[in-house]
Amino acid sequence: MDDTQTSTLEDVSPRCSSFQQKRSEAEPSCVSMRSDWSMEHPIDFKSEDTKTDLSSVHQKRSEAEPSCVSLRSDASVNQPLDYKSKDTKTDLRHEVFSRFRSNLLKKFERLYEGTATLCNHTVTNEIYTELYITESESGEISNEHEVRQIETQSRTAATEDTAIKCSDIFRPLPGQDKAIRTVLTKGVAGIGKTVSVQKFILDWAEGKENQDVKLIFPLPFREINLMKDKTLSLSDLLHVFFPETKETEISSDEYKVLFIFDGLDECRLSLNFKSKVKLCNISESASVDVLLMNLIVGNLLPSALIWITSRPAAADLVPSEFVQRVTEVRGFNELQKGEYFRKRISDQSLADRIISHLKSSRSLYIMCHIPVFCWISATVLQKMLTPAESGEIPKTLTQMYTHFLILQINIKHEKDYEKKVTDEDMILKLGKVAFQQLVKGNLIFYEGDLRECGIDVTEASVYSGLCTQIFREELGLYQGKVFCFVHLSIQEHIAALYVHLSHTNNNRNVFEPITKLNALSKVKDRFQLNSSEHVSLSELHQRAVDEALQSKNGHLDLFLRFLLGLSVESHQILLQQIMTLKRSRSDSNEKTVEYIKKKIRTIDSPEKSINLYHCLNELGDHSLVEQIQKCLKSGKIKEATISSSQWSAVVCVLLTSEEDLDEFCLDKFVKAKNKHKNMEVLQKLLPVIKESRSVQLSNCGVTDEGCAALVLALRSNPSHLRELNLSGNEIGDSGVMLLSAGLEDPHCKLEKLWLSDCGVTDEGCAALTSALRSNPSHLRHLNLTGNKLGNSVNLLSDVLRNPHCKLEILWLNYCGVTDEGCASLASALRSNPSHLRQLDLIGNKVGDLGINRLVAGLEDPHCKLEKLWLRDCGITGEGCAALVSALTSNPSHLGHLSLTGNKLGNSVNLLSDVLQNPHCKLEKLWLNDCDIKDEGCAALASALRSNPSHLRQLNLSLNKIGDSGVTLLSAVLKDPRCKLEILRLRDCGVTDEGCASLASALRSNPSYLRHLDLSWNKIGDLGVKRLCAGLKGNHCKLEILWLRDCGITDEGCVALASALRSNSSLLRHLNLTGNKLGKSGVKLLKDNPHYKLETVYC
Repeated sequence: MDDTQTSTLEDVSPRCSSFQQKRSEAEPSCVSMRSDWSMEHPIDFKSEDTKTDLSSVHQKRSEAEPSCVSLRSDASVNQPLDYKSKDTKTDLRHEVFSRFRSNLLKKFERLYEGTATLCNHTVTNEIYTELYITESESGEISNEHEVRQIETQSRTAATEDTAIKCSDIFRPLPGQDKAIRTVLTKGVAGIGKTVSVQKFILDWAEGKENQDVKLIFPLPFREINLMKDKTLSLSDLLHVFFPETKETEISSDEYKVLFIFDGLDECRLSLNFKSKVKLCNISESASVDVLLMNLIVGNLLPSALIWITSRPAAADLVPSEFVQRVTEVRGFNELQKGEYFRKRISDQSLADRIISHLKSSRSLYIMCHIPVFCWISATVLQKMLTPAESGEIPKTLTQMYTHFLILQINIKHEKDYEKKVTDEDMILKLGKVAFQQLVKGNLIFYEGDLRECGIDVTEASVYSGLCTQIFREELGLYQGKVFCFVHLSIQEHIAALYVHLSHTNNNRNVFEPITKLNALSKVKDRFQLNSSEHVSLSELHQRAVDEALQSKNGHLDLFLRFLLGLSVESHQILLQQIMTLKRSRSDSNEKTVEYIKKKIRTIDSPEKSINLYHCLNELGDHSLVEQIQKCLKSGKIKEATISSSQWSAVVCVLLTSEEDLDEFCLDKFVKAKNKHKNMEVLQKLLPVIKESRSVQLSNCGVTDEGCAALVLALRSNPSHLRELNLSGNEIGDSGVMLLSAGLEDPHCKLEKLWLSDCGVTDEGCAALTSALRSNPSHLRHLNLTGNKLGNSVNLLSDVLRNPHCKLEILWLNYCGVTDEGCASLASALRSNPSHLRQLDLIGNKVGDLGINRLVAGLEDPHCKLEKLWLRDCGITGEGCAALVSALTSNPSHLGHLSLTGNKLGNSVNLLSDVLQNPHCKLEKLWLNDCDIKDEGCAALASALRSNPSHLRQLNLSLNKIGDSGVTLLSAVLKDPRCKLEILRLRDCGVTDEGCASLASALRSNPSYLRHLDLSWNKIGDLGVKRLCAGLKGNHCKLEILWLRDCGITDEGCVALASALRSNSSLLRHLNLTGNKLGKSGVKLLKDNPHYKLETVYC
């Protein structure tokens, strides 16, 4: 962070008056379906004796056990120093800051797996693996299960997003000048948000990072929750959490202060950002929710930095106007996964075996993005892959979590007091908590939540002591206890085990009405099964499937996978190690499989059926997947008659397979040019399109209906689509208008759009430009070739002048652009900044007048154009002179220039002046069919001798330069400074004499020429023989030789074969099409295995 940032932070905070009015009734925050009636009520602070109460709290605090991956305890915080009156204010502050930093260092220098009582801690800097953190667009919520979000993210290329180091989250990126006061970091459960916070604080405390910050206040929401009903000032709140600060004044104006609020999704406060209650003084008292709201909004300590972490479901609780940056913790990328296991496991051979096994199962390896899952996998596989262990290695999520549970139960058996609690009783009671709180959406539980499930606090403490790596107890302020499972997925697994055991052992269906309170009362009518009647396992499964599908946010998806997986026979055998278990009948699972397949065929949304495919995998049924995969791999899907429901199955297979979805081509799935069928398939495969980076739909008969479907992909959040090719589809203006609605959406990140030959006119162009003005910063390539745009190109030029427009490549070939359009484009090229790098105007009759107007932009120093294509534009000597003048004024950027098909004649001599300019950077020059004679060729050769080091490609085809011109060019090729690699001389009147000159050039040292095209020159066999003398040269580097229609016979083939046999020949591609070759000649060229030839066209 920059020291200068503090002074500018007040710009992002509203000005605040004093606390003028009574506090209004706060609105509920809707964090989740969480009740807070069960929370313990902490000590009640009264205004007249706040200090007394606070001191008593500090005396009552006891040693807490640090948690495995959180900021949740404060055991290491030392008692405040006793400062005497003789201390100066400066010395006092320095000593307070020093003690404060030291306390945080002690607190966060170790990570704990389980609790500290096991001494199972690791030095943070030894185990910490850098996480992949990216800048996100917004804090919007997602309606998918978090595991599904991880699966989706696994397909996103890392290069798509802006990566940010954890220590840099308050530093603006290059090009960003807005001060960052508040950062919201989102990420799924267990992805590493809290550990990132811990590492951030540790690096600060050790003096490594962010030293411009003087104080960091970590305030986890799960501990703040315990103060829900308290009234106190911000100053008093900080004194409670950080007693050593009592001796100094907190001021964000004098020095930088950072507040870290970890776990917004766990907040049970009513954060009402619409409240008109304003606090400006940290000594003013209010409820804790009002204090936090005013701090986040910027009324309190407006220069203070704020960092909030949250799971995605609660990320929108803080309004976007109060957040300057949203980041997302994406967990481990591919390299970081391996790094974690190699740090975690000292035996590197074992670590490699674990990584290899996880990679063999896609469902497991995807989950390795989540650090907590890596820890679970390492714990299980580290034991199971040792020679002393036997049994099946986990390949599914259910197997992995069941092995983890058994491992923890076995650890429990090593404790002295194991006989006090039976395994089955503990699992059933913890499972009941897990299931009931999962239905409510709770990840953390207070004592009242446990009592609701029939567990008292003492019992819960025993369980947390026995299974520290499954169920955890944490001590907050005022001796308030907080309970949670180590990770949401562990809660989901043990909840599923509870449901399964309740049915198989006790014939009890737990899908009965669960008493809900307050906002949860609507849930009472769910799970209505008659408990008095026997319910088969398959019926239980079917109800669970139905309930999971009805969930709006998919919160029962992983629970369902676990529930079904636990019914497989191999799991029954596993579970018998720790409990008595009645085996379920195999026919129950067969019925469940058929029910799931029926659901896959009938549900409307393919996205919803993806989890059902995972369920089939847990049940060990791969038949449907294998059937679809076989059809896809064989290519028969184009001929097959596939029903509407079967397309849903295809989507699921594509989205759950290991195949790369980087590019989607509709023609892989449809054969007939049937617009109606193609659009039907396009609609069915839309979920696949949403996951693809590139969508190729050229000449596929796309209609307005198809464009409307594509808009959904452009608007999806997040949108993965970066390239869209609709060329050759008559979508017209109406289709472009529909697409424009997607392009202007802020979620749209499209970078390349091809709309050539789509029947677009000025009306469609107007809609397109309007969209680009709304969302100009992403599109880089736009192809509008073959559309009759006319003067509407003026509208595109307006977009190009927008400083936020990043368009780099613009194709306007055959668009009816006139001289007026050229004037508008010139204006855009003069804009600052101008990002346009390539402009194609092929086939527009702009003439000399248009070029004269265009060069006004080319000669401007702001113009950065690198490629300019002006083929068949009706340019003559006058236009060429204007172009040369512009390039002489601004020669340093243009690298590619095409003037093909313009009758330049001797005015090409003027171009020679540009080429010999030492600042000229032209690398590719196309002058096909420009009416150049030997005089013009002589001028070009002279210019190239003066400045030979830049030009790489020269095309003089269809110009009658003859042997004399070739001889001049060959002399340039002999110059050791000449770097020409591609020379095209089609139909230039070259004979065998010219071939002799070229052969001499090919033998020169060094020779850079790689590609030579002499097609349609009547060089005959004699010319080939002379050319082969060069091909045999030790310095010849020619790889591509085009000799189409050159009058060559078998005699010439003999000479070529002789050259190819020489050890020095590097020729890879040879084209002899259109020559009178016999079978013997062709055989000579094709049959010798010693040739380096890869392709021969005869």
